[in-house]
Amino acid sequence: MVDSTAGLVLRGVTKRFPGVVALDAVDFEVRPGEIHALVGGNGAGKSTLMAVASGALAPDAGTIEIAGEPMRHLSPIAAREQGLAIAFQHPALLPDLTVTENLLLSVPKRLRPSFGDAQDWARERLLPMGMDIDPAAVAGRLTLAEKQALEICGALACEPSVLILDEPTEPFMVAEIDRLFEQVRKAAAGGMAVVYISHRLPDVMALSDRLTVLRDGQIRGTFLASEVTEEEIITRIAGREIDALFPPRPSSVGDVVMEVRDLRSDRLRGITTTLARNEVLGLAGVEGNGQREFIRALGGADPVTGGRVTVAGRPVELGSPRRARRAGVVLMPQERHVEGVATVLSVKENLGVAATNQTASAGVVKGSAENALVAEEIRQLGIKVASPDSAVEHLSGGNQQKVVLGRSLLSDPKVLLCDEPTQGIDVGVRSDIYHRLRSTAESGTPVVVLSSDNVELAGLCDRVLVFSRGRVVRELTGDEISEHAITEASLTAATSAQSEEAAGPARRKGPLDRFRRLLSSEQAPSLFLAAAIVLLALVSATRSERFLSEFNIASMLGLAAPVLFLAAGQLIVMLTGGIDLSVGPLSGTLVVIASFYVLDGYGAGWWILGFVLMFLAAAAVGLGNGMMVRYARVTPVVATLVTYTALQGFSLVMRDSPGGSISSTVTEALGARIGPIPYAVIVGAAVLIALEVMSRRSMMGLRLRGAGSSEHAARNRGIPVTRVHLVVYVASALLTMLGALLLMAQIGVGDPTAGVSYTMASITAVVLGGASIFGGRGSFIGVLFGVVLLQVIQNTTVFLGLSQAWQYWMLGLMALAATAIYSQVRAARA
Repeated sequence: MVDSTAGLVLRGVTKRFPGVVALDAVDFEVRPGEIHALVGGNGAGKSTLMAVASGALAPDAGTIEIAGEPMRHLSPIAAREQGLAIAFQHPALLPDLTVTENLLLSVPKRLRPSFGDAQDWARERLLPMGMDIDPAAVAGRLTLAEKQALEICGALACEPSVLILDEPTEPFMVAEIDRLFEQVRKAAAGGMAVVYISHRLPDVMALSDRLTVLRDGQIRGTFLASEVTEEEIITRIAGREIDALFPPRPSSVGDVVMEVRDLRSDRLRGITTTLARNEVLGLAGVEGNGQREFIRALGGADPVTGGRVTVAGRPVELGSPRRARRAGVVLMPQERHVEGVATVLSVKENLGVAATNQTASAGVVKGSAENALVAEEIRQLGIKVASPDSAVEHLSGGNQQKVVLGRSLLSDPKVLLCDEPTQGIDVGVRSDIYHRLRSTAESGTPVVVLSSDNVELAGLCDRVLVFSRGRVVRELTGDEISEHAITEASLTAATSAQSEEAAGPARRKGPLDRFRRLLSSEQAPSLFLAAAIVLLALVSATRSERFLSEFNIASMLGLAAPVLFLAAGQLIVMLTGGIDLSVGPLSGTLVVIASFYVLDGYGAGWWILGFVLMFLAAAAVGLGNGMMVRYARVTPVVATLVTYTALQGFSLVMRDSPGGSISSTVTEALGARIGPIPYAVIVGAAVLIALEVMSRRSMMGLRLRGAGSSEHAARNRGIPVTRVHLVVYVASALLTMLGALLLMAQIGVGDPTAGVSYTMASITAVVLGGASIFGGRGSFIGVLFGVVLLQVIQNTTVFLGLSQAWQYWMLGLMALAATAIYSQVRAARA
């Protein structure tokens, strides 16, 4: 029977996916004040069950209770408000938002501080994990361990009654794991119900009060941790006996295959070592001491500043994964979603692409050979998948990790580099992978393993290098290798390094550091654009004093005014990862509508009707675009291109040639200025500044940017992604209407083709301002400078006597330069 007084109660939960019953009538409960471990193999249904509990996934059947209250509205927000917080196995972070902004989106409204106090609040919330994480840092630039720590701190910051930790220790070293366990025990002692999911059974046995085994979507038993052995749990998880977790070591590791001499980088201080033909070499140390930089440098994924690496006597060209692979050095990366697999492609495609040298002839892949090879790899690695044609994104985390390993093994490596090869993999399959790696080494392909699990290193490796501060501080071989020896060497070196750092003088952050941070922020393009505007203005002014005349400045700004509003709308859409090609034709269509009503000799009632019709038409177009993108699942480019064509045709049907003179009273009012500056430009600039503040200092703005940064993470954070997309397309259309009013004042008639060029102008201004076409990143201040630069370039070419082609060349060169400088600075900062 399930205890209805428990902190979390799941009854009869069933969830089916195509071809798979992920959960089959599961009953599960966690009591207040206990740590309840949920264990099982890859694809057993653990993460699916917790996704249902957290409201991120709707079950096909079953009920959920949190703190004695049933969940009636299934959503992450509802679960969070009811007292449940979850730290996901794959951190549900919004990579383009800062650490502080991610934390703000993690907690219920009642616990959020004001934006003025947010960074100090975030710094306090990061303390439990003891990592030096900058609250102002962009989350996408954090290490995997820092991302996991941020995910956990976000869950703890919710002050929940139920806390779910899904594989929380995978990227952590011993010190971080100990710190996490301390926080978990403290939370449970305070009455919190804790669900702890992990493949690391020693951790589970040491931490939990009770544990439940889930296999193939069904509960296989719930036990007191003190009354069951690790071997019994392994048998229930695997559904079979596991004879030997680690394979025996060989008596000889053979001759040297790889030589590393004085390898250096920003984080490495001259590493020299060798690798034998049949050897499994382990890399250990407290996170951040150079072991990960070393293995990635060997695989070409991280840059080096010096040193030499040879394989079978031939030098390896470092600095590029492609060149490293060409030399036979293959890296299995830690962050599988970023570097390991293409999640939208199928298992077959991910595995097959690594084996084209075995399945292709004259550039053509033989389907039968590929199918056989992929099927064998799936069998050997035990990948649970309904079909090889299933997308990798639909697999469990552990099965995705197996695909990464399979890709690496199928690449026919001469040296295999494995960065956390068993991360997220259950204990039964871990044994299979250990044996597979050992057999790979015995076949003549040496293996380098970086692992945060010292038990794994001790059981698998022939030799272990312990890193500290970019150096190898100890080498363990033979009988010296043990979990205790590795842990002792790692922590002793780390403590010594920390003492040296504490003894040295702390460097204060000066103006140069603040300037570098500004250069790597989203306002960096604004600096570049402002400098370009000033430079072009000075060049033009030296050629003609008329450039700085009141008339010319007023003319430039007047032409820029409509684009300010259209570009603002374009950026709002692009922040969500979309695009709106219809803004140009929409502005022209709205002017044509006005040309039938806003005329001299017509009463105020007709004018009001015209403006109302413009508003309704704009709102309808925006809503239509949003519905096509979100409900019909049409890509934004196609959806808004259809609208572009339809609006252009509609405008030409209403007026096949310019006509309908707009009231002079209206045009004069809209064109009024103070000195050389049109009021419309002042209003446009104010709107852009207000939107910039809104995007940075309001929850609405964070949800807007978050929806484009990562849709999956945004949904897990409770952001209503579909509603956000609908709102932004409507907002884009309404801002276009404001631009259309200014365009109407400029041309004075209903011209069906008048706004067509504004689509490209708005996109160009947004891109110049530093926005990402993939969403999540952009600056409205950058848009302001981008629009002004467009007009300055157009004006400069006239004053310099250049051909019209130079408008496009100058714009293209500046866009390339700005993008290159911005990317390099961001990369250096990261």
